[in-house]
Amino acid sequence: MAYQLRIYVIRPGEMDSWIAEWKAQIVRLRQRHGFEIAGAWTTAESNRFIWVLAYSGPKTWEQANADYYASADRVGLDPDPARHIISTEEWLMSDVAPA
Repeated sequence: MAYQLRIYVIRPGEMDSWIAEWKAQIVRLRQRHGFEIAGAWTTAESNRFIWVLAYSGPKTWEQANADYYASADRVGLDPDPARHIISTEEWLMSDVAPA
């Protein structure tokens, strides 16, 4: 399984709107494309939304992610929840947990 850490800085005053739209739109759409949400957190002091995505399907992470963003469902989100995001960091992670 592949995991990706995503850290978003959300516009001041828009965290509640972002979370509502993320839950109502992004989570279900990601799941339809074979992704799992491993967890999500916020840091109020720095307006960050942190989440971990997981994927174990037949495609590479890059293919699955590109297909998600190119899908009619994702392209058609209106308004686009990403309007709440100031900046993003995305990191593919490798498992180093002891066996």
